Amino acid sequence: MNDLKDYRKSYEKNVLLENTIDENPFMQFRKWFCEVEDFGGVEEVNAMTVSTIGLDGFPKSRVVLLKSYDENGFVFYTNYNSEKGRAILANPHICLSFFWPTLERQVIIKGLASKTTTVQSDNYFDSRPLGSRIGAIVSEQSSVIDSHEILEREMYRLEKLAETEEVKRPEYWGGFVVQPISIEFWQGRPNRLHDRIRYTLTEDQLDWRIERLAP
Repeated sequence: MNDLKDYRKSYEKNVLLENTIDENPFMQFRKWFCEVEDFGGVEEVNAMTVSTIGLDGFPKSRVVLLKSYDENGFVFYTNYNSEKGRAILANPHICLSFFWPTLERQVIIKGLASKTTTVQSDNYFDSRPLGSRIGAIVSEQSSVIDSHEILEREMYRLEKLAETEEVKRPEYWGGFVVQPISIEFWQGRPNRLHDRIRYTLTEDQLDWRIERLAP
């Protein structure tokens, strides 16, 4: 057995108190996001874990990149035919989580995912580097393939084609927007007495209820 009981650290960098948080969870998220970005030490501040319930009934988590957020929700992009995409389309109840160790913080978002508009997906796809656009077309994400060389050959073919033809977004690729029903902010504290503040959308969906959770 690989014994990890001595892997310990004391969380002492900050606190999270009710009298210092924003009443709006999106503004609180923006505040934390900017603080982590300004502090440095996190290579991709927008990296988040997306957890879904798969078609096989098992939960699965993977890291993707947040591409935008506002009062309407949190947006990321993927192949709709991928394992992740098919899971979300079958069961839109998903969880997003951010871990920012430099400031000893986590954010956990529960919400409902839906496709972004065609215009949103087109605009983001067109903003990507050419290689990323072609890569999205080449990869039948999550499918079994015989070798990496297959991808490279198709990549080369489409790169040559792109010299004379426009690379357009395929219908099977686009965005999801996650509209939160709860957003929890976790701040590490000494002796494992961590701060946990949860915003929960009220039943009329007009306001947020703010509660402190035991660590």
